[in-house]
Amino acid sequence: MKKNTRSALLVGAAATMLIGVTACGQETSPAKAASSGSAAPSISVVPGSASVAPSAGAGQLAVRTDAKLKSIVADGQGMTLYVFTKDEATPGKSTCDGDCATAWPPVPADATVSDGLNKDLLGSVTRTDGSKQLTLAGKPLYYFAKDTKPGDTNGQGVGGTWYAAQPDGGEAGSDRPGLGVLDDPKLGKILTDKNGKTLYLFTKDTPWPMKTACDATCLKQWTPSAPVTAEQAKAAGLDPKVLFTFNTPNGTAQESYNCWPAYTFNGDAQPGQTNGQNIGGVWFAIKQDIPGSDKGKTIPAAKG
Repeated sequence: MKKNTRSALLVGAAATMLIGVTACGQETSPAKAASSGSAAPSISVVPGSASVAPSAGAGQLAVRTDAKLKSIVADGQGMTLYVFTKDEATPGKSTCDGDCATAWPPVPADATVSDGLNKDLLGSVTRTDGSKQLTLAGKPLYYFAKDTKPGDTNGQGVGGTWYAAQPDGGEAGSDRPGLGVLDDPKLGKILTDKNGKTLYLFTKDTPWPMKTACDATCLKQWTPSAPVTAEQAKAAGLDPKVLFTFNTPNGTAQESYNCWPAYTFNGDAQPGQTNGQNIGGVWFAIKQDIPGSDKGKTIPAAKG
């Protein structure tokens, strides 16, 4: 979104509307509902060479639309990239060597990214042979030797441990939690919705008594986040006491965190993107590390 468009959006959001809330102002006790939402749109890439050559480098990574797996990450030739769930037990290290690395060649750490990916999520690990392997959200990336052409996903689900990589490093084909956590190297651990989209707060909102400053113009770019359950909050490492649900002017329920209403940004097309961060100096991703409820005195904004 261009700068002048963002400015117009924020000016249009100046009118505030009083909203009924739970412990942040509503008389009734909170009733937690399961989260909901539509799937994030995908970005397609045009396949390149008909052969895979991992030794040539990954080139420019992009998001590819797969009919079954939805949004997955591919290299510059359109070859699918994978994550290995056993690597999660050893952060910062690949556990695939020897014969494993022959079947699953590591992706060289020389890639760039297209607009569909958050470049801040790219990193690298040093393998046992001293070479550098590309990581996405801290997870080492691999090819599969039996993928012979762009678009192949023959490695999906192999052994119950290999999965095509989603744009935020997630495992394609797996259910996402109702409330997720993205470990962004720049912003730290931030909250995401059931579709993997980053959750933001608007500093022009009022936490106590709760009011929203996001009017009809604002809502064209920022979508109120659906409620989550106490169990989903616990699974994401949050104290359920920081959850407060209130009704928006159109009658739908919106989740808030420590009395700050949560939104997703329409400019985030893929999981892992943080394009809404610091827009106008008033929109910020919501941190996972939220202290016990203090009626909004603590603003859980990631300002990295």
